[in-house]
Amino acid sequence: MIRHATQLETITLVVPEHALDAYEAALATACGTVGFFLDERTRIWTIEGVKDQGQKEAELAGALALAALMTGVEVTPSRRPTEAEGWLARNQQSFPEQLVGKRFAVRGTHLKGRAAAGKLELLLDAGIAFGSGEHGSTRGCLRAFERVAHRKPRHILDLGTGSGILAMAAAKVLHRKVLATDIDPWSVRVARANARLNRMGPLLRAERADGWLSTCVRKPAPYDLVFANILARPLCAMAKDLAQDLAPGGTVILAGLLSTQRRWVLHAHRQAGLVLESTLHEGRWATLVLRKR
Repeated sequence: MIRHATQLETITLVVPEHALDAYEAALATACGTVGFFLDERTRIWTIEGVKDQGQKEAELAGALALAALMTGVEVTPSRRPTEAEGWLARNQQSFPEQLVGKRFAVRGTHLKGRAAAGKLELLLDAGIAFGSGEHGSTRGCLRAFERVAHRKPRHILDLGTGSGILAMAAAKVLHRKVLATDIDPWSVRVARANARLNRMGPLLRAERADGWLSTCVRKPAPYDLVFANILARPLCAMAKDLAQDLAPGGTVILAGLLSTQRRWVLHAHRQAGLVLESTLHEGRWATLVLRKR
């Protein structure tokens, strides 16, 4: 559940689509809740984060500067005082049921009734907007997973888990244990909370980790399936480590990249010895499915 501070403020950023992930992650370093809203006409995203007034200002400034450096987009945030219940009501309105692929229904805890007939429900805390299944990279990963689930991978890693949605999907479909990691401690807490909502029990283990630099990620390797829904630059940087810790015949699903970044990310992973199996597109976002020989 979300903790409501006595005095909150909402920080708002308006960004083009290619800068969404970086700035969403930047707000998450200081904000307890982060949501994003798309203007369908302009394809411009509004990102809003809610935080305790006056808290984590240095962390936020540093994260925003890093996002600007990574994306080439400089954004001036706006701030306003916020009533906690007003934020929650708006967040719920912007989080309808998301039907993804052939089998998944992503639903917030505020929704009544049951998931659409024949759909596997992924339940998320309605007070947490990120990772709700609306973003093209998340949708692409779920669709890609549907294509490879028949291989029944045994050892599974969700790198940069966020809300835990991909890890939960794999655990529910395969009935296998999944290691979900994120560098952000808030995301780890959210993933654990969502796992409890979905009665994952011992199937989902969420840990704070800095990718392949962390022992908890390297020690269980090799993996049969890896989700990596991050950003193009870190995906390229970790390609060699990923290939090394992927089991022979193993599959990796890469996302968080624009279609214009596809060749760059693919080249890095081909250089590491992986083979492209398929590419999925959701709007301007691309998802790559690769295998190890």
